Amino acid sequence: MKKNDLEFYDLNANNWWEEDSKIYALYHLNKPRFDFFDRHVPNWQGLKALDVGCGGGFSCEFMADRGVEVSGIDRSAKCIEKAQEHAVKRGIKIDYKYGLAEEMPYENNTFDVVVCVDVLEHIADLNKVISEIHRILKPNGLFFFDTINRNFKSKFVMIWLMENILREIKQGVHDWRKFIKPEELTDLMKERGFTDIDIKGFDMFGEALKLNWASYKEFKSTGVVKVKINDDTSVMYIGKAVKQCFLSAEC
Repeated sequence: MKKNDLEFYDLNANNWWEEDSKIYALYHLNKPRFDFFDRHVPNWQGLKALDVGCGGGFSCEFMADRGVEVSGIDRSAKCIEKAQEHAVKRGIKIDYKYGLAEEMPYENNTFDVVVCVDVLEHIADLNKVISEIHRILKPNGLFFFDTINRNFKSKFVMIWLMENILREIKQGVHDWRKFIKPEELTDLMKERGFTDIDIKGFDMFGEALKLNWASYKEFKSTGVVKVKINDDTSVMYIGKAVKQCFLSAEC
């Protein structure tokens, strides 16, 4: 079976904004994600932000509704098409582009904020993507992200349980070998010029190796995922980093 099968997003592009589709569960992650991001951005109004791996536009529209000047980029042309259609339907101005995170079509020092959620565990070259994000951020700009840890527990929960048993995630979407340990990502970001890094757990699955079955049943009936921001980074984690200024002229 093919791993890290990103064709899934092309195949589900038409369903992106359908509330009864499985992919729509991702929409409900915006609130807990931005509850964390808001700790570092008290006012989003007027900021210039990019969503890397924007899919059909969940996070882009969430930011646009807050008065952000939003851009989005994704490797799926079909998702970009659907994102554009939905933004036009709502009368929201978002600059969507088709492209790869490893080589983004933006000038240096363009964005106040770069958001990259549910993406880093899928990309071809993590080193290049982190470098590109640093390049396009303004000095002291903020990088917000979430991704999946690489250990036995994450393999058990994300692959064996969520994909193979519960089928809540399409089989083959993830490749456990591409999951990223928090310390690996931290070291890479520091090497590429990020500082003031803050990483927390993005906990949807309860403690230890136990899935929270009450939360799972509620999710099945409502489609809403309950997330806790805590210190448990063992499966998923969320974080923030700041583009460091190397020269005083940059600041």
